Amino acid sequence: MDIEKYKENALKILSPIKPVDANTKANEELLFFAERSDAGRDIQDYYLVYFLFVNLLGFRDTGSFEKLAWSIPIDFNGKAFLIEHRKMGVGIFIQSKEDEEDAQIITKKINGAIKSSRPYFNYLAQEAIMSSAINIVNNNGYLFERFNYFLKLYKVANKKLSKLSKESIWKDDRLILASKEYHKIRPNVRWLAISTIESFFSWTEHLFIHLAVITQKIKTGEEVTKLIDAEWKAKFNTVISDDMLKEYYDELLLIRNQVRNFVAHGAFGKEGNAFYFHSGAGDVPVRMDFNKTKNRFSFRGTLEFKDNEVISLIESFISDMNSSNLKPALTYTQGHGLVTILPYASNGMYESAMHDNDTMEKFCHHLQGIFDNAVNMDW
Repeated sequence: MDIEKYKENALKILSPIKPVDANTKANEELLFFAERSDAGRDIQDYYLVYFLFVNLLGFRDTGSFEKLAWSIPIDFNGKAFLIEHRKMGVGIFIQSKEDEEDAQIITKKINGAIKSSRPYFNYLAQEAIMSSAINIVNNNGYLFERFNYFLKLYKVANKKLSKLSKESIWKDDRLILASKEYHKIRPNVRWLAISTIESFFSWTEHLFIHLAVITQKIKTGEEVTKLIDAEWKAKFNTVISDDMLKEYYDELLLIRNQVRNFVAHGAFGKEGNAFYFHSGAGDVPVRMDFNKTKNRFSFRGTLEFKDNEVISLIESFISDMNSSNLKPALTYTQGHGLVTILPYASNGMYESAMHDNDTMEKFCHHLQGIFDNAVNMDW
């Protein structure tokens, strides 16, 4: 990348903004009593401002202070201004209200320079991934709540359906006669079961990435990127080493491939599942189910499965996972919902914390304290 080109472009857009020098006029108490400008509220993301001035252009950051993450003094037409990231956000800080008009010009120039430097920012991000200096956003709490939401709705509806089923007439597991209410509720139960299954796989797709890092199965940004792009089965096999949990693999994969893919691919599946060929016997499914009695569900042109058995299997897997050797990692990412810090997979931090659950709990509380202080800018 031609960094000098982006530096020259940014300086041209920012002109006459420059670093402060001995000739810059400034109130002696500017660093302590500067006022937040109204114009500065329109400034773009704080990290882009920092990357622009400090990383690309080499302006000086005077450091952190109480409720202050960083401060960059600048000269605009011979007068001092501050660009600072404070607890209430990034902004341009002025000596008096008379400087508001200048602050508007500065804001416009900064936003313009940021826009012209986007390829440089992308370069920084890529370099961070290659050097594994990244954190991984944790959405496990949200995704698990979504799973539980559908699970609870399913259980309520299924309980009602079970009661109505006892009042129906059955022969050899075939429904002969049932009430109108039964026929009305039955599709709802099926739809809720499918939503529960989909949300389970959505959650575990995300969860397994975090568990893979915390358990040091993957340690680099490149490995994280590769695993994110991989199939669910690859994520499962990367993370799961417990023999008890491995026993779930075949059935969960069957559910993944047949139930979830059926819905995700427009109810046609991925392998001609909804096709029938003509024969002397009549219409025959292209994908014939020879192992129907062995599976928890069958799959042809329509979706048929024993939802209560599939949901029970998923719940059993979750329960066993929480009592497995993954418990400390689950405490970190699911229980406390902390961001996953990739360098910790290489420097021994996660390895030490994974010793047992009590150690992990103490580690989580320690990290949470650091994060809270950072958010509050309590240095």
